[in-house]
Amino acid sequence: MHDIRTIRDDPDAFAAGLARRGFAEADRLTQDFVSRDGELRALLTRLQDAQARRNEASRLIGRAKAAKNEAEAQALMAEVAGLKDEIQRGEENERRLGDEMRAKLAELPNLPAEDVPDGGDENANVEVDARRWGKPTRANDAREHFDLGEALGLMDFERATKIAGARFVFLKGRLARLERAIGNFMLDLHTEYFGYTEMSPPLMVRDAAFFGTGQLPKFEDDSFWALGGEQFASLAHLDELAGQTDIPAQQMGVTGRLRDHRKARFGLIPTAEVPLTNYVSGEILDEAELPLRMTAWTPCFRAEAGSAGRDTRGMIRMHQFAKVELVSIVTPEQSAAEHERMTDCAQEVLKRLGLPHRVVTLCTGDMGFTAKKTYDIEVWLPGQNRYREISSCSNCGDFQARRMNARYRPRSEKATRFVHTLNGSGLAVGRTLVAILENYQEEDGTIAIPDALRSYMGGVERIGKAP
Repeated sequence: MHDIRTIRDDPDAFAAGLARRGFAEADRLTQDFVSRDGELRALLTRLQDAQARRNEASRLIGRAKAAKNEAEAQALMAEVAGLKDEIQRGEENERRLGDEMRAKLAELPNLPAEDVPDGGDENANVEVDARRWGKPTRANDAREHFDLGEALGLMDFERATKIAGARFVFLKGRLARLERAIGNFMLDLHTEYFGYTEMSPPLMVRDAAFFGTGQLPKFEDDSFWALGGEQFASLAHLDELAGQTDIPAQQMGVTGRLRDHRKARFGLIPTAEVPLTNYVSGEILDEAELPLRMTAWTPCFRAEAGSAGRDTRGMIRMHQFAKVELVSIVTPEQSAAEHERMTDCAQEVLKRLGLPHRVVTLCTGDMGFTAKKTYDIEVWLPGQNRYREISSCSNCGDFQARRMNARYRPRSEKATRFVHTLNGSGLAVGRTLVAILENYQEEDGTIAIPDALRSYMGGVERIGKAP
């Protein structure tokens, strides 16, 4: 969420940031915000003047009555009544204008950091040479993970489709255990070596949490939604539920169906970023509490809207997948260094698993909605003979914090400031399993277990065909 004062104070810089994000009419859009802001501020000034005059006229009524000047008292009472109606209409207009402006602001992405490369799509991403690790194998006969898993009898897409539809899978036997081993290994690494606190968060959260991390209102179709939970008498009550955001329920993507049912809407989390980042929503933290680092291993759910025809085979793009999430809540001064640190933590998982990978800085046209800067970690998949994303580590600055109203109080200061939030995959468990299958495949179709995982696999060194 953007601060209207920032736009007001330097509209040229804001327009330039939007233009880098691909907004063709960035100047016009920025001037529209400046104009709306001016209209709203002028209205507030008129309201303040009207309220001051109403208070003054109310005092004068008593003075006129004391002086037995009934004509003047009646005139003042009529003026007060007129001012009351004027103020009521003005306040309604103020709410309308404010809601409209906040709704439009809520649809704008974060502005890119200065060192983010410009570009329209992934072709303009820039590799960070110093972060490349390992040497990719290029075996011509390397098989893809789904061929390997199905041949082993441990990966079943057909039965999953029968009961759940496309983009689901059954993992069986030692392949299911390998998935569990990967998740446990990642959690142990992040908690024991990197200082993250393990969390077990809710898997279904309210609209306000989705709004806080930027999934609403723009990306409503990317999530799975359910009606349920408590019954509410009115939309005002739902507004109260989302109170920390200062955003009316309508602007969080509340649908007509929800308003008809008068129920809070819940969604399945797309990643643990949503509940973990919202852990501090509506709160004022002490600076001594920061940085706050959290990790969680959860199932994740995505509708994959707009991905028809992409990665239709295998486990690369699923409706349900497992992921170990990393979230940091920090001060503005800490956020740049924390971004590098988080990326190091995610890379260390791949290094210990012996998986070749590279890191790219996403360009302005490929970054996520809430990010000001993102590193993608791409693991080598010999079956596809290319690198594929396995982690995105993003610095969101204060963009999410403004939507969540998450602040901290600096030492020895009375005023509060917005925290900075960061999130990253540490890593996507399913894609890590894919990478192990393809990089550790043997000529006979068996899968060698990386040394780092063998203790988690009960000493098993190789996965062979299911009996």
